[in-house]
Amino acid sequence: MGKAVIFLADGMADEGISELNGLTPLEAVDTPDMDSIAKNGASGTFLSLPEGFPTSSDAANMSVLGYSLARFYPGRGPIEAVSQHIDLKADDIAWRCNLVHVDENGILVDYSAGHIDNKISSQLMKELQEQFGDSRATFYPGVSYRNLLVLHGNEFSANIDYSKPDSSQGEHVRDLKLKALDNSAEVKHTIAFIEELEHRAANFLSSHPLCKNLKNPPNRIWPWSPGHKPSFTPFYEKYSGKTAAIISAVDVVKGIGICAGMDVIEVPGATGFIDTNYAGKAEAAIKALETHDLVYLHVEAIDEVSHMGDLKLKMLAIKDFNDKIVAPVMRACGDQITYAILPDHPVPLRLRAHTRTPVPVAICGPDITPDKISAYSENTAPQGALGLMKEDEFIRLVLGINN
Repeated sequence: MGKAVIFLADGMADEGISELNGLTPLEAVDTPDMDSIAKNGASGTFLSLPEGFPTSSDAANMSVLGYSLARFYPGRGPIEAVSQHIDLKADDIAWRCNLVHVDENGILVDYSAGHIDNKISSQLMKELQEQFGDSRATFYPGVSYRNLLVLHGNEFSANIDYSKPDSSQGEHVRDLKLKALDNSAEVKHTIAFIEELEHRAANFLSSHPLCKNLKNPPNRIWPWSPGHKPSFTPFYEKYSGKTAAIISAVDVVKGIGICAGMDVIEVPGATGFIDTNYAGKAEAAIKALETHDLVYLHVEAIDEVSHMGDLKLKMLAIKDFNDKIVAPVMRACGDQITYAILPDHPVPLRLRAHTRTPVPVAICGPDITPDKISAYSENTAPQGALGLMKEDEFIRLVLGINN
């Protein structure tokens, strides 16, 4: 098998919605180019979030790329630290650190602080570092609400359970506290240290002038998914020398690419939201395919608006994904390429959170035998010839590697 493109529509899968007469958003939107992959190829499902691991995009995208979570999963924090080229030492523990909005009643209202502007978030993280950073803790700005906190020293432990903020909206913060996974002094100390840091940061953010006129101003930090420096088997070693490029706006997916030794292609104007540079990402994918066996083209926008619970924006984001990503890439690259379409996980609008439901998959290409499925959706894909795929079955099929 020759070259391949994976179109990764983050969070696209959903459930039937009454306002759409029982259709899912994907079924309700006109997506002729995604449907063509199903019509000209074969469909199935893929288990991206097996039990025992977080229902998060880091775990899901690692699964799509065929990396065993039991063997390789390090936590979200260290993956994003790799993306930011932060040199983690052996005793460093990296945490993803959201800027969030909690209301006056202690309810976590918004995991993204209104998708805070990147200039504002970067300034806030810089000042958090100036105020509270020291030899034991360092704050790093990321993209918008997606930032990092790194703890330094063997006095700290990563053996701590946490609440994922985008899965916890509407809950009281008292029910979302960090929990010890062992009885060690290091774990108890880490939880106490983080809680004190959260308290001090909340006082600082709540009175900050940059936060005054925002709809859901960032008034708390939310550290979660800690871990140590990752170590992956390189993609080309794992998959018979295949070369791969990854295109994404968000640190977690770019970090996975770096960990896997894939070429990470930066696209100016890629934001991780509905205002992203779709044309630039499509053009980058077309160019990358000239020099790589696989291009992994990830778009975050659908996931973000799903967590917002916004049906209208989800349908718009799905339409944009078809029209501005899938269509131009397929037109430019022709029918001798293998194309695959899937989300990394579902985000039902009803829940505004990730679920473990296997995601719909469609694959077409010169070496894919077509089945009878003629449209791509959550309800048609399970009827396809590919069945339920797990572990590295999907990526090996896309790459044409059978051993």
